[in-house]
Amino acid sequence: MATQTRERILDATAELFRRHGYTGTGLKQIVAAASAPFGSVYHHFPGGKEQLGAEVVLRSGRMYFELFELIFDAEPDPLEAVRGFFLGAGETLRVTDYADACPIGTVALEVASTNEPLRLATAEVFEDWIVRGAARFEGLGLEPAAARALIIQFVALLEGAFMLARAAKSLEAMERAAEAAVALTRAALQQSVDTAG
Repeated sequence: MATQTRERILDATAELFRRHGYTGTGLKQIVAAASAPFGSVYHHFPGGKEQLGAEVVLRSGRMYFELFELIFDAEPDPLEAVRGFFLGAGETLRVTDYADACPIGTVALEVASTNEPLRLATAEVFEDWIVRGAARFEGLGLEPAAARALIIQFVALLEGAFMLARAAKSLEAMERAAEAAVALTRAALQQSVDTAG
């Protein structure tokens, strides 16, 4: 039961962060959304909202990368996998009326200069995505530096597209980001072939 309550709190907090950000989410909102007693937040997260926030960021980061891996595992063509990942992110935005974006980017933009524990948590997630994503592309023949550069570009495109799409309530930015990510991937893979040949 305690584990279920903790999971409900984490799930509710992640959803609220995606929609309202860290500062726009209060503990009362969290416990109401989680159907949990108020004291359970401090029972499971003695460091309060800051500890809860850092755990949500780290947990969400793992979940988002698992989604990335599922898409890549299901699509044998890496170019189509890249396109599918970006367009899938856009579809999630569309069906939630542009409210449900990446909680890591939302929190990073909001508190990176004012909350060191949360800055560190977001930095850890982004670095994990970069390292693990680069390993995927190294498996396709890219040199480590090229694979890392490619994934950094993906993350920058994705997070920027989330922001622009939400502001405009339009998928245009996500669609253009998908095209750019596919073009970058194609160029990196071709460069790898040319260098090997």
